[in-house]
Amino acid sequence: MADPVSPRIEPLPASATLAQRVVAELVGTAFLVAAVIGSGIAATRLSPDDVGLQLLENSLVTGAALVALILALQPVSAAFNPVVTVVERAFGLIGTTTAAALIAAQVIGGVLGAVLANLMFDLSPVSIATTDRTGSHLWLAEVVATLGLVLVVFGSLRTQRTSTVAFAVGGYITAAYWFTSSTSFANPAVTIGRSFSDTFAGIAPASAPMFVLMQLVGGALAALIVRFLFPEPRTTEEMR
Repeated sequence: MADPVSPRIEPLPASATLAQRVVAELVGTAFLVAAVIGSGIAATRLSPDDVGLQLLENSLVTGAALVALILALQPVSAAFNPVVTVVERAFGLIGTTTAAALIAAQVIGGVLGAVLANLMFDLSPVSIATTDRTGSHLWLAEVVATLGLVLVVFGSLRTQRTSTVAFAVGGYITAAYWFTSSTSFANPAVTIGRSFSDTFAGIAPASAPMFVLMQLVGGALAALIVRFLFPEPRTTEEMR
């Protein structure tokens, strides 16, 4: 009987080294956070009196950036999210050392992205966010947002539709900005990065730990659902 966990859908070329994957994750996460924070700053400046329009601008830019970044970096490594990396480790797709290196790169990239966004808009390189985001409704929203994201990622991968991941993730995040009360952070590296910018997308450091915890809970629940729905990777022929 086939092992329901160990079969791997390998989106990376055999020649991709750990160093290449680390750099891809660092650069990709930096650009993602720069897109989130930068578009938030631009939105507040361009549409100062309309919060709904600010959120629309922020969500569309984030979704578009995700599509572009995943398409560009997927041949090397394009998780940009410690929760996705942890689930990959849980499924036996990568080793512990690799997972730790990729997560470190994602977190560092997230902070660098925040610094770059601040500098591009002529702000202090680091400004600790003061926006409190706390409450059970926001924590629940982060569980839901992250669960959905991980389900979209691995639902696509385990049904051999790697070419659709970028569009599925970009579309989901754009939508989740609106249907979750937390505006779908759904990513510990992005959450940490956003605490270094006291702007539209910022989150106070005191609020970040619970967001990260709820994201991990959402990822764990999603992993259980993925195991049940897709016990092993399926080929295109098997789905016909």
